[in-house]
Amino acid sequence: MKRYDLRPLKDNFYERMFELLASDLKENESGIFLFEIGDFSPIQKVADFVRDKDFTLMNSLKFNEVDWTVVIKKASDPDNAIKEVSTQTKTEEDSIESE
Repeated sequence: MKRYDLRPLKDNFYERMFELLASDLKENESGIFLFEIGDFSPIQKVADFVRDKDFTLMNSLKFNEVDWTVVIKKASDPDNAIKEVSTQTKTEEDSIESE
């Protein structure tokens, strides 16, 4: 597990966080990212990115009045995999019924 303090970047932390996830973390390794928030939109943006990349969001919490911490595991989210399998199974069942 590695810790990254992205607070000095203020609102411009996204690119650096994504770069660190891609290059500095190994598969199945977790990173703790600390960043500064103004409103809550950065938290949703990070959560959407994690879901889109099929990483696992392990934890997300307010650290103090202005700082937020997320723990991201560079591994597939098993909940996403279950949803994908069930969606695929449903699609296959629908195609069989239509034949």
